[in-house]
Amino acid sequence: MAAPMPDTNDKSPLDHDISTHIFTTSAAMVGVCITVIGILRVIIAIRQADLIEDDMFAVNAMLYLVTCLMSYWSLRTRSVRRLHRLERISDTLFLVSLAMTTVNAGFLTWALSAH
Repeated sequence: MAAPMPDTNDKSPLDHDISTHIFTTSAAMVGVCITVIGILRVIIAIRQADLIEDDMFAVNAMLYLVTCLMSYWSLRTRSVRRLHRLERISDTLFLVSLAMTTVNAGFLTWALSAH
């Protein structure tokens, strides 16, 4: 007898390991962004030139924080429907935040090399 085909529309919970990794990594990235902001503030004070990158990293840190909170909420929820929604939101926000970190790093490199 053939094994049943897996249902592609299955609404089983996504891998909780992913939510755990997103939770811990986004929390660490909040710390990274805050560290970069601190270093930038020192550079701004020394060079007496204002850079927008510290504001960009502040927004980036807030996005990582929202990602962290969403993944934490997904780990704590009991509703499968809410779990799926929160996991998708946290996954998407994490990728957006990661892309923003890369863009910020590029802007920061070009801004510091221009001065």
